Amino acid sequence: MFKNILVANRGEIALRVIRAAKELGVRTTAVYSEADIDSMHVQLADDAICIGPAKSAESYLNMQAILSAAEIANVDAIHPGYGFLSENPHFAELCGSCNVKFIGPSAEVISLMGDKNQARATATKYGVPVTPGSAGIVQTEEEAVRIAEEIGYPVMIKATAGGGGRGMRPALNKASFVSAFHAARAEAQACFGCPDVYIERLVQNPHHVEFQVVADSHGNVKELGERDCSMQRRNQKIIEETPSPLLSPELRRRMAEATEKLVKNIGYENCGTIEYLVDDQENFYFMEMNTRIQVEHPITEEVRGCDLIKEQIRIAAGAPLSEHVVDSVPRGHSIECRINAEDPYNGFAPSPGKINLFYAPGGRGVRVDTHVYSGYEVPPHYDSMIAKLIVTAATREIAIARMLRSLREFVIRGIKTTIPFQVSILENSAFRNGDYNIGWVQTFLDSRPGPPELPHFMAED
Repeated sequence: MFKNILVANRGEIALRVIRAAKELGVRTTAVYSEADIDSMHVQLADDAICIGPAKSAESYLNMQAILSAAEIANVDAIHPGYGFLSENPHFAELCGSCNVKFIGPSAEVISLMGDKNQARATATKYGVPVTPGSAGIVQTEEEAVRIAEEIGYPVMIKATAGGGGRGMRPALNKASFVSAFHAARAEAQACFGCPDVYIERLVQNPHHVEFQVVADSHGNVKELGERDCSMQRRNQKIIEETPSPLLSPELRRRMAEATEKLVKNIGYENCGTIEYLVDDQENFYFMEMNTRIQVEHPITEEVRGCDLIKEQIRIAAGAPLSEHVVDSVPRGHSIECRINAEDPYNGFAPSPGKINLFYAPGGRGVRVDTHVYSGYEVPPHYDSMIAKLIVTAATREIAIARMLRSLREFVIRGIKTTIPFQVSILENSAFRNGDYNIGWVQTFLDSRPGPPELPHFMAED
């Protein structure tokens, strides 16, 4: 087992890794930007090293600064969390050259599956269904128009690099295609430093379903079921649940088999996620692979009774999959709400600032993963997520009721959050009946529902 792990991230995921490492008896070193000096992950790590100014490019994306910190702290492994450098093959390679274990898959596999165009080709090679699309990167407007007409509208233009919904543009017809093509390329260049895009047919009103996998260096691969991530706004997830209310047992079996086959054939190690689009006719299509831990991993942990971060660390240290993970079966239903510092009734505008009062809900089946507290100043420089609220119960109906109770118990004063909006969603009959898809949230927003009535103690100061 490792002696000292550097956590190359911030916020709740950094704290999540630190806690898992502590339970394994491993020392931890946090890195932080000048804006994060008061973050909880800095306080709870055994050591903490400042790596630069608030700007991500000068701190959490600064490979030289992070590796220098690793040398100073004499660590033997680095956990990248999610986002930032977690899917950067060059960083994984640099870790190896510095004799520091990168807790994740190899640089070669990250490169293979991180490029969405190559990932589609790899999925096709191993028999995993993909949507009809371009054979490779589309460079020119003329080529793009020709391919879109061959595929047939509507189409989706997607960046080959990155994620988080950036570099993606739908086009319903030829009239909107050209502007969408150039907008996707421009956003891809701005966000990922690479303008390359490909084109695929747009699946109408699908569910976004992902399968969690975990694989070790001994040839063991285990899929741990699916998560339904269809509750999205601007291609970014806000509520996730497992199991999916859409999947039949037969469809779940077919998707699980396809997932395990793909992961085995690419020689994958560590935790990863295969993401699919699923239509109403039970057709599923490979979308991408995330070669890292996902934000929504806790709901899988809750229904499977395992700790995926501990498993990541154990696998990276050369251990085989834990028996309780290999033998796990799903029990109950789990839902996660991402609590963001945003104003959902003002275009989801960011709402950084000081949290005057933070009171997290509790009780049976309730889990809160967060790095913030009363008096914490939410910085404006990073992703707006400040907490994850996870509830688990015997049935979906009970889980929804428990989530509503917990959201109404959650008190965050001083800033705006997405909590009122998530209450509105869970109260809606379409969500309660499982009758939703990735376009549902936008339709719900267009209906302009006002904030729900909340308990008096949740009122703003």
